[in-house]
Amino acid sequence: MNGTKATHPHGVTALCEEGSRLYAAALRTGRIARAEVSNTPCLMEFALLQPDPDDPTWLRPVPPSVALTQRLDPIEREISERRRHSIELVDSFEPFMALTAQPAEGTHAITVLEGNDRINAALNLATAQCQTEMLTVQPSQGGARPERSLLQGLERDRPLIERGVKLRTLYQHTARYNPERLAYVDQFTDGKVEYRTIDELVERLIICDETVAFIPVRDDRQVALELRHTGLVRYLIKVFEFMWNRAVPLSAGAPYETAPDGITDIQHSIAKLLIEGHVDEAIARRLGMNVRTCRAHIAKLATALGSGSRAQLGFLIAQSGILDQEH
Repeated sequence: MNGTKATHPHGVTALCEEGSRLYAAALRTGRIARAEVSNTPCLMEFALLQPDPDDPTWLRPVPPSVALTQRLDPIEREISERRRHSIELVDSFEPFMALTAQPAEGTHAITVLEGNDRINAALNLATAQCQTEMLTVQPSQGGARPERSLLQGLERDRPLIERGVKLRTLYQHTARYNPERLAYVDQFTDGKVEYRTIDELVERLIICDETVAFIPVRDDRQVALELRHTGLVRYLIKVFEFMWNRAVPLSAGAPYETAPDGITDIQHSIAKLLIEGHVDEAIARRLGMNVRTCRAHIAKLATALGSGSRAQLGFLIAQSGILDQEH
C-alpha cells in the first residue's frame, strides 16, 4: 500500500511501473485477476482494463490501439477547434490591420513588466542595445545591496564599458560607507564611468540612450514600467540632470560634516523629512540607511535640540530655523 500512495495518482503518460507491468501481462494472457490490480487503480481509471463479461473476478485488457485512439480523439478535436478559432480571429481582425494610424513603435510606449525575470530580461535587452550613455539612480535598500544584484550589475555594466558607453550613476551618501558598493565601484576606473552621491533619492531609475527608461511601480520592485515615449524619457533625463548637478562626486570627501550649529548634513536631511511627516522606516529608505541607524541620528538630533519627545522634536526643529539655512 505504501507503494501505491507514493505513485498514485499520476497521468496516463506517466504510467507507474507496476501498472505498466500488469497491463503488459494482461495483454500477453488476455486477462488478469481483479485482485492482482487492486494496488494499481490507474489501470481502471485510464480504461486500460475492463470487466470480463463472463466472470466478474477477472478483467480483460483494452487493446493499446483502442486505448490510444480514445485518448487522442479529444486532443485532436481540441486542436481542430483551436485552429478553426485562430482562422476566425485572423479573418475578423484583417479588415482593421490597414486602418490603424498609430506608428508601430508607438504601440509599446509604456510596457508593464511583472516579475524579476521579465524585468531583468527587458533591462538586459536595453543594455545590449545601448550605444551612447546609460543614466542610473540606485537607491540603497536598507543600506546594502544584495549580492545577487551586485553580480547582475557587473554582468550588465561591464559589456557597456567595453563598448565605450558612458555611465553615470547616482547613489545616496550612505553608499560611501558600504564596503560592497565601494568594491563594486572599484571594478570600473574608466573615465567614462562617473559616480556621485546625494543625501536623498526616491526611487530607482535607468535610462538608455535617451530612448528607453525603466521605473519601478511597487515598493517590492516586482513590477516595473518600460517607457519608450520620447516626451517621458526626456522629462526623466531632466530629473536626473537636476539631481546630478546637486550631487557630490564619490571621489570627493565625506559629505557628513558637522555644520556650525552642531548638526550634520544627514541630520538636516532627517529633520526635513520629519517635518514632512515621514515615519522612521520611510526616512531610512529615502536616505539609504537601515532603520536602526536612522533612529540613532534622530536621537542625536533630539539631544542637540534638547528635545524630550518625538512631538517636541518636530516643534523644536521648526522653531530652531535650521531648515531655513543652506546646507
